Amino acid sequence: MVETGGARAVARCDALGAAPYSELEQGLYRGYLTPAYHATVDLVGAWMVDAGMDVDLDAAANLHGRYEGEAPGAPALVIGSHLDSVRDGGCYDGPLGVMLGIECVAALNEQGRRLPFAIEVYGFGDEEGSRFPAAMLTSRAVAGTLDVDLGAIADAEGVSMEVALGSFKTDYDVVTAKTPTNTFSTRTYRAARRAPEDIVAYLEAHIEQGPALEAEGLALGTVTGIAAQLRYAATVRGMAGHAGTSSMPLRRDALAGAAEMVLAIEEIARADGSDLVATVGRLEAMPGAANVIPGEVRFTIDVRSGEAARRDRAAREILSRLEQIASKRGLVLDLARVHDLPASPCDPVLMDLLDAAMIEAGQPVRRLVSGAGHDAMVMASLCPTAMLFIRCKDGVSHNPAEHVEPADADAALRVMRGFIEKLGQKHLGDSFADRT
Repeated sequence: MVETGGARAVARCDALGAAPYSELEQGLYRGYLTPAYHATVDLVGAWMVDAGMDVDLDAAANLHGRYEGEAPGAPALVIGSHLDSVRDGGCYDGPLGVMLGIECVAALNEQGRRLPFAIEVYGFGDEEGSRFPAAMLTSRAVAGTLDVDLGAIADAEGVSMEVALGSFKTDYDVVTAKTPTNTFSTRTYRAARRAPEDIVAYLEAHIEQGPALEAEGLALGTVTGIAAQLRYAATVRGMAGHAGTSSMPLRRDALAGAAEMVLAIEEIARADGSDLVATVGRLEAMPGAANVIPGEVRFTIDVRSGEAARRDRAAREILSRLEQIASKRGLVLDLARVHDLPASPCDPVLMDLLDAAMIEAGQPVRRLVSGAGHDAMVMASLCPTAMLFIRCKDGVSHNPAEHVEPADADAALRVMRGFIEKLGQKHLGDSFADRT
């Protein structure tokens, strides 16, 4: 049986799910600039070369492949997603979109075809924010919207971004890479920025990370936009003390206070009765001993909604309630906003093209909003964007149980190739070049 492009894309994602492409012996964790990330960049870069692309690493250590158009140096359709993962994550969140982009180019290269625009495939290095306390750093660098002090960023082990960049292996070993001696630094990081006139549009294929498509028996969906997000880092400080000798009325227990705060966050989001969601995804109590009252707790707060005004209103209520809880319990609360990502609508013309490609591929048209954030929402500030959602089993993501059927990936590939053909019509290519 001949392996299809979609099946090969899924198989490649599976291959990236274990060491050396993961920092874990059991399970998947691929943080930005880790040895596992480097191994992944080398392997995926080799696949890009095999597909007919020129390959390099940009100044933010994004993997970047380019397949020239009919005219050298023509503006490009960018197809991308991310190569990093959450801790103990799934194999398809991010990499599947990169692999499908490679398959699109491989098909054109096999036919010896060039289009009115180039095609570039990006494997972004940091979408999840699983290593450093900010997400989408590398796509923000490409889009020119990076407003973070990179010199002040460090991971949980205390490794600064500058040190991580400086120690990232520089002898990129894909034979045809343009820059085999890349060096990386926070000082040159923003050189990854692209000019709007160089980009025709951005397309990202991604697993849905939710249950809607599966519940409706659909393989694919056209994304209408991405919900607005706010993320905070909270630190609660009380007084550590002996668990056996500190009476309950005199305690300033940071963990008990944080627990009340977590429940308040849930209560506020539930009471809104809309698409609003609020999540505490990480919580750390210190000093972390069974016989010591926690003196400090750190946790994250993630607030999202399709409407920025609703998100902001809920966030204000959450922060106010947390301050009240801290004051009542005699705790000190520090809050830092980690990122603020506005709602990002997809381009209407590109959505229509995806819908038309779906019909042509024999897929029902279904439009849906994304509650999860994606690099597409960052790239929207640079160029028109489109997203294609792919069904995932039980809607599970950020979990080792994440699963995609090869047949669904193959359907996505057919739609993506149809989309590219429709975008390649000369008059539409010209109109998008004018819009950028």
